[in-house]
Amino acid sequence: MTRWGAGLGGTRSDLGAATDVDLHEALRVCDRDPVASVLAASRVEATLAEGGRRAGTALWGFRRDGRLDAVCWAGANLVPVCRGDDDEALDAFARTALRQGRRCSSIVGDAGAVLGLWRRLEPSWGPAREVRADQPSLVIDHEPLVDADPAVRLARPDEIGSVLPACVHMFLEEVGYSPVEGGGTAYESRVRALIAGQRSYVRMERGPDGPQVVFKAELGAVTREVAQVQGVWVTPSRRGQGLSAPGMAAVVRLARARVAPLVSLYVNHYNERALASYERVGFHRVGTYATVLF
Repeated sequence: MTRWGAGLGGTRSDLGAATDVDLHEALRVCDRDPVASVLAASRVEATLAEGGRRAGTALWGFRRDGRLDAVCWAGANLVPVCRGDDDEALDAFARTALRQGRRCSSIVGDAGAVLGLWRRLEPSWGPAREVRADQPSLVIDHEPLVDADPAVRLARPDEIGSVLPACVHMFLEEVGYSPVEGGGTAYESRVRALIAGQRSYVRMERGPDGPQVVFKAELGAVTREVAQVQGVWVTPSRRGQGLSAPGMAAVVRLARARVAPLVSLYVNHYNERALASYERVGFHRVGTYATVLF
C-alpha cells in the first residue's frame, strides 16, 4: 500500500471518487454482500423508491476498467462498500472525504473497509471519540429457536411519548451522550419515522406513571433482502428476567414475515450477554463490522 500523504504516483485515485453515481449500478455493487452493505443499500433503495436515479454528492463511486467496483454512502454516516484491501478505492474515497470535509457522525460498515478508510482519514479527522473495531455481524434466515414473546408488537404513533424516552435512554447507554441535548428535533423525527414506517417494535407494560417500554428494537436499515435490527434495549429494572431472547425472537418472526427474509444485526464483541442471547435465538456470525464515532 502506498503510504498515505506521500503521493500516489499519478494513479487515478488522485482524482478522488466519482459522485452522481447511477443507483442501479450501485445496487449491483451492494448485492455482492447484502449483509455487509445493508446500511448503504437501504439508502440507495430508498432513493430509488422516491423516484431518483442518482444521489448526487451523497453517493461516491470508484470505477475499475470502466465498471463501478466500489461505492460509499456519504450521509449522516459514512458507509464504504468495498474490500478492506482495495487500496485504490479506499484512497479515492479518502480523497473525496477530505475534499468535502467531515459531515458525518460516524464511519460504519464492514470492518476492513471502515478501518482502512479511517487509517487514511485519521491524520486529518482524528482523534475519534471512539473506535469500535470488532463488532460481530450476525444473521438469521430461519424461524427463531426460542419461543417469541407474544407481547412484542409494532409501536403505534400515539405511543411516541413512551417510545422516545426509551430510545433516548438506549442511545445514551450505547453512545455516551443524549441525542436530544441542545433541544434538537432530528432524533425525535427519526423515531417518529421508524414508528410510522412500521419498523419499531416494543413490549409495553404498566408502570408507576403509565405505560412504559420494557423491551424495544428497531429495523434501522431495510433492503429487499435484509432487515438490520438496531437499538435493542431492555429497561434496567427488567434486565436479567429473560425478556431479551423472546423479544428478539418476536422481532425476527415479524420482520421475516413482512419485511425481508434475512434479519441481521451487529454488536460489540465484549457484550457477551447479548451475543449469548442472539445465539440462543438462532443468529450466527457471518462477518465483522466496525464503527468510528465522532
